[in-house]
Amino acid sequence: MRVGIIPVTPLQQNCSLLWCTTTMRGALVDPGGDLPKLRQAIEKTGVTIEKILVTHGHLDHCGQAGILARELGVPIEGPHEEDRFWIAQLSDDGPRWNMEAHTFEPDRWLEDGDKVTVGNLEIDVVHCPGHTPGHVVFHHAPSRFAMVGDVLFQGGIGRWDFPRGNLNDLVDSITRKLWPLGDDVTFVPGHGPVSTFGQERRTNPYVSDRALEQGLPG
Repeated sequence: MRVGIIPVTPLQQNCSLLWCTTTMRGALVDPGGDLPKLRQAIEKTGVTIEKILVTHGHLDHCGQAGILARELGVPIEGPHEEDRFWIAQLSDDGPRWNMEAHTFEPDRWLEDGDKVTVGNLEIDVVHCPGHTPGHVVFHHAPSRFAMVGDVLFQGGIGRWDFPRGNLNDLVDSITRKLWPLGDDVTFVPGHGPVSTFGQERRTNPYVSDRALEQGLPG
């Protein structure tokens, strides 16, 4: 597997272009906007996009996923159906953020424990609510690699003050679902630089082992 990171939208959201090096078939994860930039990346790599994957329903992550899916003739998989209400309001949220965003219907809602395929790759789906109720993480165990959306960042965690966000759920998702995947797992967050789960367990001011011993953030 190979992965390229393409920051998109004014919020500099990390869209990931991942592909199977054996088949050169790939997927875009969270194509929230800047479609010309994404088309250029696809052309440069020579990858054939076979699907779009979505971690959650916020507009910077999926506001233009429906447009791109129709253009490429590919399905959209994800997020979990608990984020249906976020996707349903994309067309209304766009003008509020001065961004283009359009409501769509995923071809497949994802559940915890599901698998998605890209070329010959098999990627695990981990339901990680807290930032949004239907947020999912994509984990490729053989590569020790994950795409975690807005659950976890280098030195931070996702916001929990959005509708149906929940701090306890978010911390449980990180500590009970992500940490067990292994300290050596490298992850691409929804924004900012990559990190590893081990690094965050040691140093993250919100969810490091030491920080959690002192209590949840306020």
